[in-house]
Formats: sequence, C-alpha cells, structure tokens
Amino acid sequence: MSVKGGARERARRAMRAEVSAVAAELVLDQGYEETTVDDICSAAEISRSTFFRYFPAKEDALFGDTAEAGEVLRDVLAARPADEAPWVALRRALDPLISRYEADDEQMWRLTRLVVNTPALAAHHRAKNARWHELLRPDIARRLGADPADMTDPRTDAVIAAALGCVEAALKAWTSGDEPRALPELLDRAMGAVG
Repeated sequence: MSVKGGARERARRAMRAEVSAVAAELVLDQGYEETTVDDICSAAEISRSTFFRYFPAKEDALFGDTAEAGEVLRDVLAARPADEAPWVALRRALDPLISRYEADDEQMWRLTRLVVNTPALAAHHRAKNARWHELLRPDIARRLGADPADMTDPRTDAVIAAALGCVEAALKAWTSGDEPRALPELLDRAMGAVG
C-alpha cells in the first residue's frame, strides 16, 4: 500500500524545499543572471544530476512548490460552497496562497519583486499560471453551468484569466514600493475593479 505522503515523498519535498531556499538566497544576493546551477549545487552541496532530478531548470528551483500550490488552489476552490459565484469562490480560494506570500518573511517579497522584474522569471510565472488555469477550469465551468471541454464558450477562460491577471497585478503593486503593503487588500482592489 502506498501512502501519498510517505517517507520517500516527504524526503523529496524536504530536499526540494532546501534547494529552493538555497537558490532563492543566492539569487537575491548575486542576481538571477549571475547565479548558475553550479553555484546552487555548490551551496546546497549536491551534484548537478541531483539538482536536475528535482528541478528541470534554475527557474523551477526558485518557484519551489508552485505545482503543489496550484493543486491546493484547485482543492480549496472545489471545497467552496457549490452555489457561490465563480468570482467570489476564486477570490476566497486565493486566500491561502496570498496568506503564504505574506507569512513568509521579507525574502518572499524580495523574490516576488525579482520575478516581476526579470523577464525570464516573469515568463516562467506566466507558464505556471497557465498550468493553474487548467487545474481551475473544471470547477469554474461547473459554477458557470458550462462544459469544461467546450472551447467555444469563452466564459470559463475569461473568469480564470481575469482572476489570475488580478493576482499578477496585485503582486506587481505589492512589490512596487520600498516595503510590502497588505497583499489581500491589493488583490481585493484588483478583483473589485474587474468583478
């Protein structure tokens, strides 16, 4: 019998988290372009083959557990009341993600600022959003009374794209000042402008 959170998976997550933390620290100290995979491997005391066993690229090390975050977002959305409007359900489903941004120390703010201002990282962030988009599609389609497989109905994609765009706008505003502001309020402002 296999347990999803078994010892092997916990060890894998711990290693990914450790290497991600090392990568973030190096990139924030040295700069994104100036930090190489070899630098990360040296600081984390791992081989290149070990690094690439856990991450396909340097960018992935910086984004840590974003795949899991997308699954959490999907699960929180699915747990929202069935009759809740799609826009409201999405906003409330984003609460754990937004809380995580704020709960992490200043490093998360600095790393987010780097992502927003570095074209390669911003592109990686948008690719992550595209994966999240697909995870959210079935629930939002259900809430709209739409068929998630019907690509001729733009409503599902429009709602998800608008919500994820609001997250990007809130993150950009959050990192634009000299110090972090209240991210939930920024997201509420962004989503309030659209919804």
